Amino acid sequence: SSWRFTFYLIAFIAGMAVIVDKPWFYDLREVWKGYPIQSMLPSQYWYYMIELSFYWSLLFSIASDVKRKDFKEQIIHHVATIILISFSWFANYIRAGTLIMALHDSSDYLLESAKMFNYAGWRNTCNNIFIVFAAVFIITRLVILPFWIMHCTVFYPLDLYPAFFGYYFFNFMMVVLQSLHIFWAYLIIRMAQKFITGKVRGD
Repeated sequence: SSWRFTFYLIAFIAGMAVIVDKPWFYDLREVWKGYPIQSMLPSQYWYYMIELSFYWSLLFSIASDVKRKDFKEQIIHHVATIILISFSWFANYIRAGTLIMALHDSSDYLLESAKMFNYAGWRNTCNNIFIVFAAVFIITRLVILPFWIMHCTVFYPLDLYPAFFGYYFFNFMMVVLQSLHIFWAYLIIRMAQKFITGKVRGD
């Protein structure tokens, strides 16, 4: 958890540094301006390579990690993420990809920090951080991702060029990822209710 917390926090800060000064961070129509011929900065290259490497490491290490209830969903998530990162790289969906990766990293470090405090026996701190995590997760994964980012990847490209295989494939994988978010949001909300009522036992 400490290792994952460190990675997610650094990745989120680095991701924001990569995109916060870009026009498509503020205007999503800029994501497709000039597509498919768009330049790629060295910072975007390294952001992609580090994120892709990390999710490959998670996929390989999940077999030796603690087996949780959502083991199958975790595998599906890691595979879908690797496919999305790789495909967005090959299809030059770099701008959309950086937005999606930064959005996902925004809540993951909170979950890992809550786990660390739980293992350390700081239950109240763990509970408070988990509630913050639940709020950030729901806002980013169930509001911003589907209504801003996916709206950008589904509708805006059609104003500029006809749909092709990559368009359908990318958005299908986004739907798979969003389905997992809904599944996990249900579990997180149930867990948050237990934290508030003090009925949580174990990890």
